[in-house]
Parts: sequence; C-alpha cells; structure tokens
Amino acid sequence: MELKSVKVEIPEGANLILGQTHFIKTVEDLYEIMVGASSQVKFGIAFCEASGQCLIRTVGNDETLQQQAIANAQALSAGHSFIILLQEAYPINFLNAIKQCPEVCNIYCATANPVEVIIAETEQGRGILGVVDGYSPQGVESEEDIQARKNLLRQFGYKL
Repeated sequence: MELKSVKVEIPEGANLILGQTHFIKTVEDLYEIMVGASSQVKFGIAFCEASGQCLIRTVGNDETLQQQAIANAQALSAGHSFIILLQEAYPINFLNAIKQCPEVCNIYCATANPVEVIIAETEQGRGILGVVDGYSPQGVESEEDIQARKNLLRQFGYKL
C-alpha cells in the first residue's frame, strides 16, 4: 500500500463538499439537492464510479465548476468519492440534505480552505483515508476575536 497526499484545486470564491457514496444515481440525486435548496447556487459535481465502467459521472449548472470538479476527481481517482464545487452559496445550506441522501455514506469536509486529501493506493485502487482542511490553530481566540466572529456570523445572516 502506498499513501499519497492530493491537493484539491478550489476556484477563487468557491467552496467544496467532498464525500463518499455508493451508487450511480448519486450524481442525479446530488444535482436535485443542490437546485432544490438554492436557485442561485452555481455548482459542478463529479462522482468516481467504483464498479462497472468505473467512469467519472458528472453534472452541474456551471461549466467552469463542473470541469474543475472533474479535474479534482481525476486527481483523487478514489472509488465512490464525490466532489461538489459551489459558488454563490455556502455548504451549510446543503449539508443536511446531502447527508440525508440515501446513497451518501460520509462527508469528509465542506470548506473553502485549502484541502489535501490523504489517499491510500493498493493494487485494487484508491480510497480516501481523510483530509487536511486548512491550517493548524495558532492560538485561542481573544475577546476581540470573539466579537469579530459574532459580527461575521451576523454579516452572513446566520445570527440576528
């Protein structure tokens, strides 16, 4: 077995959702979740099929995001993984619905941070062991940091 780190390319202003699923219809179900939750979201989805033809299945409503999702899926090449790149919305608006999708097994991360995916490669194929999402903490928040966090949440509309 060989361990590898694969950097995910996230376009400027985009977020990603990376997960594991188990069925070919996932790509269509994820599409329906995305458009059902937001009429303004732009996104691209790529799903790495793990049996049969072992194709990267893809869909989206933004060609640039869809092509980058495909490029990331090709770099990962991990069976039954999916990646969603989205703009003009945040992952928090979709995560519960995605988790409720019958085919979805796991969400590895949902972020706009730089992401490295830890891959195990065997003779059979590749699998995701985990992710490095962003950077390590540099300290504990101060009173000023707490106020800035609260202000940011209100700016985004998540708190009154």
